[in-house]
Amino acid sequence: MAVIYLGIGSNLGNREDNCLKAVRALAEKGITVKKVSTLYETEPWGIREQPDFINLALEAETDLSPEKLLKVIREIEEGMGRTETYKWGPRIIDIDILLYDDLIYDSPDLRIPHPLMHERGFVLLPLSEIAPGKVHPVLKKTISELKQSLQRP
Repeated sequence: MAVIYLGIGSNLGNREDNCLKAVRALAEKGITVKKVSTLYETEPWGIREQPDFINLALEAETDLSPEKLLKVIREIEEGMGRTETYKWGPRIIDIDILLYDDLIYDSPDLRIPHPLMHERGFVLLPLSEIAPGKVHPVLKKTISELKQSLQRP
């Protein structure tokens, strides 16, 4: 079983409920959820003229390959009513694969570790709550160290 870390966010509808529904949907698809962070309200990243997000991170185990995991995630997002708008636009649900064991993976549809996670406070804040000592396989820094470096001026 692979240990995975996912980021979940929502800024449309009942944001908290959307995030928690996504966690339940992952479990219903056979992904074993081990830890779930606190819910955090965060400002939008990229496109600022939209509602604030609710974000969380979770640790889970799966026997799905990265590509199959992505397929399941997309099915959950679509099932919850996610429609494509524009890059970094508002969404009812967003589920990102942040880390998959210590895998470094690059395909046309998926990059692991998530290529922007180290720049995003809304990812590092909840992730550092549940996995502060987890080492980023490319940057060779812990999640806690990445969070601290992001907070420095």
